[in-house]
Amino acid sequence: MEVPEHKEIRELARRFLSERGGALRAYEEEEAFPWPLVEEMAELGFLGVFVPEALGGAGLDFFAYLALLEEMGGWASLRSILSVQQSLVLTPLLAYGTEAQKARYVPRLARGEVLGAFALTEPEAGSDAASLKTRAHKEGDFYVLEGQKTFISHANVAEVFLVFAKTDPEKGAKGITCFLVERGDGVKTSPLKGKLGLKAADTGMVFLDGVRVPKDRVLGKEGEGFKIALSTLDTGRVSLAAGAVGLMQRALDLSLAYARERKQFGRPIAQFQLVQEHLAAMKLDLEAARLLTYRAAWKKVKGEPYTLEASLAKLFASEAANRVAYRAIQVHGGYGFFEEYEVARLYRDARILTLYEGTSEVQKLIIGAHLTGVRAFAQGGRYVPHNHLDSCSASR
Repeated sequence: MEVPEHKEIRELARRFLSERGGALRAYEEEEAFPWPLVEEMAELGFLGVFVPEALGGAGLDFFAYLALLEEMGGWASLRSILSVQQSLVLTPLLAYGTEAQKARYVPRLARGEVLGAFALTEPEAGSDAASLKTRAHKEGDFYVLEGQKTFISHANVAEVFLVFAKTDPEKGAKGITCFLVERGDGVKTSPLKGKLGLKAADTGMVFLDGVRVPKDRVLGKEGEGFKIALSTLDTGRVSLAAGAVGLMQRALDLSLAYARERKQFGRPIAQFQLVQEHLAAMKLDLEAARLLTYRAAWKKVKGEPYTLEASLAKLFASEAANRVAYRAIQVHGGYGFFEEYEVARLYRDARILTLYEGTSEVQKLIIGAHLTGVRAFAQGGRYVPHNHLDSCSASR
């Protein structure tokens, strides 16, 4: 049973979407970032849900955050913005940041005064993230970064970037370090347009050409970057699963309403057994995904290892969302093929879910490794732990 705070944030999100859905539709059509809507979400406290009040957040728990993502899941572009800011940027900052780093960045991020980005994926380093080519070398009290990132969510709108670079290439994954890089340090970005879905969410490339970063902006310790990336992705996968649940709920709600109104052969199509079969299968996928998501979240909140549960939730929820979106189109028939009907957008938005935060294939490798104790190795002997279409990566 949800506590009052969880119900309140759901109601806030529903009211926001009901009042702003038309505006968001326009941003989707133009492939434009919805800055006014982001500012409104910030005012509602949506960008720092689980951040302590002392650091500028709402001070709510992780389940309140998942409740918000569920409600926003039907508008995946907005859900993506919330997930990147909190799961991929604020989460590692809170877990690994020094007190000075937290004071510098967390309040502004939690209040939505600035946006952040998680810059891991590179043109030749997706699933095999340990092979990233971005380098960082010391020059006095600074690190100098050279490299390129791609498929980065918030690339063109962020002021703060979590950038992963190799400080000791000979050590492979253990030689990766995470840096807190500011746009003013000399970061250059370029937009990537023409996405199938998430059209109002920003995605782009990040260029680091001699970017100088003070040594006090290493997040965690030198060489801990890969560990930080993996622990962050566990949280990201749970939040993505919650968004997938929200997308499924929206698709089911729309399909039920349409099936009751649409008449063929003199009666509502909701009376047809094969339409009911679609609806029943959608409900089954939805509820199974929701339970897997909340099981993973429960283990996280209790402080227990939850990598396996996060992968199970992400794998099932993302694949289920694609099945549910497909069935929603079938229920709507030919009308569902037109953008005038929301299920068309849900169908497009669902597709990315099996790609970023680790592809479905990578989730299966993670699950298989947990079951057998045997890790899958890529050519050259590196363990393949995930694929981060990084925040849109390579995707997020």
